[in-house]
Amino acid sequence: MTVRENTSTRLEVDLANGGDAGITPAAPPVRRRRRSSVGARVEIAVLVGPALIVFLGFVIFPVVMAAYYGFFSWQGYGPPTDFVGFRNYITIIQDPTFQEALTHNGIIVVLSLVLQGPVAILLALLLNRKLRGQSLIRVLIFVPYVISEVVVGTGWSLMLQSNGAVNGLLEKVGLGGFTQDWLSNPDIAIWTLMVIITWKYVGFAVILFLAGLQGIPEELPEAAAIDGATFWQIQRHITLPLLAPTLRIWAFLSIIGALQLFDLVYIIWGQYISSTAGTSTMATYLVANGRNAGNYGYGNAVAVVLFLISLVVALIYQRYVLSRDTEGAITGKGKST
Repeated sequence: MTVRENTSTRLEVDLANGGDAGITPAAPPVRRRRRSSVGARVEIAVLVGPALIVFLGFVIFPVVMAAYYGFFSWQGYGPPTDFVGFRNYITIIQDPTFQEALTHNGIIVVLSLVLQGPVAILLALLLNRKLRGQSLIRVLIFVPYVISEVVVGTGWSLMLQSNGAVNGLLEKVGLGGFTQDWLSNPDIAIWTLMVIITWKYVGFAVILFLAGLQGIPEELPEAAAIDGATFWQIQRHITLPLLAPTLRIWAFLSIIGALQLFDLVYIIWGQYISSTAGTSTMATYLVANGRNAGNYGYGNAVAVVLFLISLVVALIYQRYVLSRDTEGAITGKGKST
């Protein structure tokens, strides 16, 4: 028997007898794993805890209380006692004024995407190239977004009055036939609102798209240009597909903002004129029929309906549009278009 066979035989005998054959297996670091697990949980609790408390206190709790008060006919003081069940919610759904406001919100959602998107993309593509005074142009485009809605609404309401600066300018340049009652005419008031919204928020979309364009490798457009692709072919087949995740995020923010639009409409048209001018929204309906009418229970019910509509739209958008981006962030296999 050779030395190798003898050693192998001894090893088999030792293992059969429960011995370790001179080999001591390393004990698993159970305590260290437990300590690291507990430490990780404590770290997560410390980091997430304050944000979770704020979220529960300022988002979830108000929604729950609004849903509770929505079941009462309540004037805003004292404990609610006049329980009406789902009567407030049924009234909201059946009210033609609310249906009209919901329709206006839908129109604003569509027009915001149709008007702001192409304008912002063209401006972003233009500003992404080397231009003289590029920084100044970016600032001028972004300035309207940071201006207070009160200032914007007050300024535009003064300029768009019948004797305001816009009609005065049209008359001086010989276009007096185009003067309009921009704010009170139901046929054009919604378009007036969309011009103001586009002027106000297109700067945010431009900055967002510029940030997305910075993440596109310069080698791809350069290689396409060397192969003979034109500028527009490069934008269509390379830039826009790679910019698609940013476009989807912007569209989501634009949709939610349009559903909750309140300040500009309320400042320019007021609580009652907005309904006759065709620019009322669900938020202005809430204020007019809730707080200003002294019916806080009904107002809370409107707030719950507005929240549910926004939540459903957000979930649907997340499921069918943003899911490809979140999957890519988690698995690294997301689609770019």
